[in-house]
Amino acid sequence: MTPEQMRDASLLELFSLEAETQTQVLSAGLLALERDPTQVDHLESCMRAAHSLKGAARIVGVDAGVSVAHVMEDCLVSAQESRLYLRPEHIDALLQGTDLLMRIATPDSAPGTADIEAYVALMGLLLDPMAPAPPISTPIAPFMAAPEPEALPPMIESPVPVMEPSPVAPAEPGVKNRRNTENGERVLRVTAERLNSLLDLSSKSLVETLRLKPHLATMQRLKRMQGNGLRALENLNVHLKDQALSLEAQEALDDARRLLAESQLLLVEKNAELDEFAWQASLRAQVLYDTALACRMRPFADVLTGQVRMVRDLGRSLGKQVRLEIEGEKTQVDRDVLEKLEAPLTHLLRNAVDHGIESPEQRLLAGKPAEGLIRLRASHQAGLLVLELSDDGNGVDLEKVRRSIMERQLSPAETAAQLSEEELLTFLFLPGFSLRDKVTEVSGRGVGLDAVQHMVRQLRGAVELEQTAGEGSRFHLEVPLTLSVVRSLVVEVGDEAYAFPLAHIERMCDLEPADIVQVEGRQHFWYEGRHVGLVAASQLLQRPASQGSQESLKVVVIREREAIYGVAVERFIGERTLVVLPLDERLGKVQDISAGALLDDGSVVLIVDVEDMLRSVDKLLNTGRLERIARQGNQVVEAARKRILVVDDSLTVRELQRKLLLNRGYDVAVAVDGMDGWNALRSEDFDLLITDIDMPRMDGIELVSLLRRDNRLQSLPVMVVSYKDRDEDRRRGLDAGADYYLAKASFHDDALLDAVVELIGGARA
Repeated sequence: MTPEQMRDASLLELFSLEAETQTQVLSAGLLALERDPTQVDHLESCMRAAHSLKGAARIVGVDAGVSVAHVMEDCLVSAQESRLYLRPEHIDALLQGTDLLMRIATPDSAPGTADIEAYVALMGLLLDPMAPAPPISTPIAPFMAAPEPEALPPMIESPVPVMEPSPVAPAEPGVKNRRNTENGERVLRVTAERLNSLLDLSSKSLVETLRLKPHLATMQRLKRMQGNGLRALENLNVHLKDQALSLEAQEALDDARRLLAESQLLLVEKNAELDEFAWQASLRAQVLYDTALACRMRPFADVLTGQVRMVRDLGRSLGKQVRLEIEGEKTQVDRDVLEKLEAPLTHLLRNAVDHGIESPEQRLLAGKPAEGLIRLRASHQAGLLVLELSDDGNGVDLEKVRRSIMERQLSPAETAAQLSEEELLTFLFLPGFSLRDKVTEVSGRGVGLDAVQHMVRQLRGAVELEQTAGEGSRFHLEVPLTLSVVRSLVVEVGDEAYAFPLAHIERMCDLEPADIVQVEGRQHFWYEGRHVGLVAASQLLQRPASQGSQESLKVVVIREREAIYGVAVERFIGERTLVVLPLDERLGKVQDISAGALLDDGSVVLIVDVEDMLRSVDKLLNTGRLERIARQGNQVVEAARKRILVVDDSLTVRELQRKLLLNRGYDVAVAVDGMDGWNALRSEDFDLLITDIDMPRMDGIELVSLLRRDNRLQSLPVMVVSYKDRDEDRRRGLDAGADYYLAKASFHDDALLDAVVELIGGARA
């Protein structure tokens, strides 16, 4: 390729990007002008967009683009100068021109010369009503909505459609030479695979930095042991002073003391350096991971491109006046989720226009405005993207649904007559169910809401329908904000870790042997007024059953739509946010497993496919192979619990720590300040001290220093929990003799409990 050809290719790509941006401006502005043709700001923005596209087309030598943009600009300038009042036919023509410009900028779908000439002639007629009607050889197709879901091609993952082109000097001031986001930041084109790789690497780096924590704890214990050895040698030296030692023995003793003192200083220095490195590395790894994850997030508006226009054009083709209002356009969502939401949202919007909104005449008779309103709202809620799509139409004709159920023999007439509103609405989500008697271009094929529900379930989400007769319908959709990260409950089954996505968990509970009953030969327990079947995770996941004796049974209650079961596991490890790692394609579909992930310590955890697991449960029930869970009736001898002293002058912090530790099984005592804590340490035995720094009477630094000078207490592990998070504060606490330093600013349940486990292990001795 010659340099000239390379330059032309770059310009064409720049023109395509410019057209993508400016046609969106034109579409939004023209739809606003249709409601109020005199809005000066929208007229100005549309005129500038057309002017910019004309200049960009002239730069790259696309004469068709120059012709179309020029006549559009003439029309908009005439409207600005009050020489022309924009009527619906003008808006239609300008929207057709917008579509033509986008096709011109897309080489694979560029229109023919006849289309361009026909459009220029059409605009000439609209601008000069006295001119004779021009011959139109090829009709200009209006903007068409997306096809029905059954005709949609398979979705493929595509790169983020933005880039930073090489700078080009524009011939006209309206042409931009860069693509920017709304806040002015430059954007680049990055492939989806590269983003996924970046997120994977950042999550692994975060795991690797967390693996430094046990090494740091070991170094702290080694420092403490070294200090104890040095003090023991000093005591030996004191006792030997009364003995007559030879010169060689005294020199050997002095050498040992000197070497131990030097090694102690070196250990203190290196411990401080390692602690600083681990803290900085974990901080940077977390920032890297958060930034990589944010790169996958896109505003919800990205899936709305063309939807307002589609609703407007579809309404006009059906003889209806419809307006789409959107709230929460800046809500951040994972790019993969956005791609998969486009088809179901398009279908629901088309469904609302076709089935929901009435004709203007019907609306006026019902006392409503002639223009129908569809509202789409997006928001975040508990880690989910919540979408509400409502219309002010006529709602669902429940009696028509009831008749259709009986005509299709989906239910006996006696049963259908007694169905509630909620039960009737669920039939709309069945395959092949439609309220249309005839098939049209828009509806009647029976793929309807069944296709929407299927696509939403693929996103691990749910969709519900509510309606009020005569007032409209409302669809409520909930899908995860991201498919890259899943908040999960990690459990232990057969000495291996498994994760249940929180979106499918009803609750966690401990069942006593007396709570488990036999109903029709199967095990159940009572939950929310109903018997819930109980199954063993070890049988479902084909893991060896636990041989340990437990006082109670750990159960995860999972639900998928109407199916609900209790799954018995061995142990609750805790709630974790996991970065989803797809399984190798060569493995195919692994039964009951959807993906994998890494825990903080670098170990692998498998993420359960709850929908698949419930199918496995049904299969076991139907084949009669469901095993009973052995109920432990014998009580085991309770091991001694480890004791922890919490010293903090804040009642809130003190009680929070006490409850967290009690819930984990530790025996906890509390002290209100350093003096109270020192008295407790001298009078009772503890396995760990957790202390604040700033306290009355005696602060935490003085308390730790006293403890390290006491022969009986000097080996007791110490954790400092403080609001102070500066480097010098951390070093001051560790230099005083603390084994662990935790900042309250980053304090959360897992951080405290994980640190306690690192220092003294589990709650049982």
